[in-house]
Amino acid sequence: MLHCSKLIAQGQGLAAALLKRATTVELDWDVRQKSRFDTTDSAGRSLGVFLPRGTLVRGGDVLLAEDGSLIRVIAAAQEVLRITACAEHGSAFDLTRAAYHLGNRHVPIELKPDHLKIEPDHVLADMLRAMHMTVLTVHEAFEPEGGAYGSHGAHGGHSHGHSADHDHPHAH
Repeated sequence: MLHCSKLIAQGQGLAAALLKRATTVELDWDVRQKSRFDTTDSAGRSLGVFLPRGTLVRGGDVLLAEDGSLIRVIAAAQEVLRITACAEHGSAFDLTRAAYHLGNRHVPIELKPDHLKIEPDHVLADMLRAMHMTVLTVHEAFEPEGGAYGSHGAHGGHSHGHSADHDHPHAH
């Protein structure tokens, strides 16, 4: 078994040619939110992944194996609920309201401009339908939003370095 204990977020800094030659692993969200798991790459090699506790693995990340080889992570399609505002009488605010109610329940949510995605949950699906949301079961990759204070969220986890004066130009 080949051990992988380093993650390169979104393959940052790696040459495109290296990424193209890398083997791949296709993992669903259940596996990618664990810091320790076993898997098999596209070359059939058994991998033991041992990342720092709390590390989330995102589609597009690259694992570095102990032999120096690179393994590109692909977010596997899985069953998810796709939530949209009702096309007939809904508005964009309905999606915001749905995200608020799901967030209050601490549910992992993938946020998109025109839809939300969550893992299948019939109770939440019924709640959303009662809010006049359209809820469909689909088979797609799932990349839920990272926490606001996390270091590796769905959008790269970069820092803007906002200062109080920048955020509030009239602050003294």
